[in-house]
Amino acid sequence: MTLGITLVPLPTHRVALPTGELAFHDVSPPEPAATVVFVPGYTGSKEDFALLAAPVAEAGFRYVSLDQRGQFESVGPDDPAAYTVDALGAELVAFLAALGDGPHHVVAHSFGGLVARAAAIAAPEAFRSLVLMDSGPAGLSGPRVEGMRALEPLLDSHGMEHVFEAVLAGSRVRPHDELVAFLRRRWLASSVTGLRVMGNEVQTEPDRVEALRATGVPVYVMAGEHDDAWPPELQREMAERLGAPFALIPGAVHSPAAEQPAETMRVLLGWLS
Repeated sequence: MTLGITLVPLPTHRVALPTGELAFHDVSPPEPAATVVFVPGYTGSKEDFALLAAPVAEAGFRYVSLDQRGQFESVGPDDPAAYTVDALGAELVAFLAALGDGPHHVVAHSFGGLVARAAAIAAPEAFRSLVLMDSGPAGLSGPRVEGMRALEPLLDSHGMEHVFEAVLAGSRVRPHDELVAFLRRRWLASSVTGLRVMGNEVQTEPDRVEALRATGVPVYVMAGEHDDAWPPELQREMAERLGAPFALIPGAVHSPAAEQPAETMRVLLGWLS
């Protein structure tokens, strides 16, 4: 759960896909050079990238960020099969097609990177480029997984509200009241089935780096200097395997777009241009 985001009010749009309706933000200059689509990670949402919306549009690009199926304002079904990496990847491909004027640049964070990778492998023609932000070559391991597993019994016995309070109490960052209210609303709106399945998927995803490289999609890798999910050195090695540029975002942990938006934007614009 990203606790360090900054609330930026943006209008919510919706698009109907064969698999259901997805919610997204859309900020565009009059004649955009291309579209940049931001894909959130596990327990995230379109709001995680909101600090980049104005700078992306001012740089001449259309900014789009979405809630994946089961996240916040994108309602998802109770079917566990709907939340696998491949199922979410297929839905991302459909979303990119629905935006029109493709192919598009895609910036994908954490678990969203695994989803976007699956989408790029399945439909490379939909991607102008892919930026992997604090995402790894395979499933997550280490302290974050231990924390996720520790919360599973609480979810089973006491439900979503208690899990939220436990995460908030254990956070090193105490958000202000308005942000706490938003995070609670977002968390309680999330699909419980989606949280369970995506939580398993982020731990068990196989290494598909070579399959991504074989697509020919231009890939870029960025990592927070202090990422506590996938170690930055592991992400650097992944970039080398992909033949991709790598950037370390100073001062960032696992959410550079929220924690260091100016430097994240500088790196993104350098690649996009």
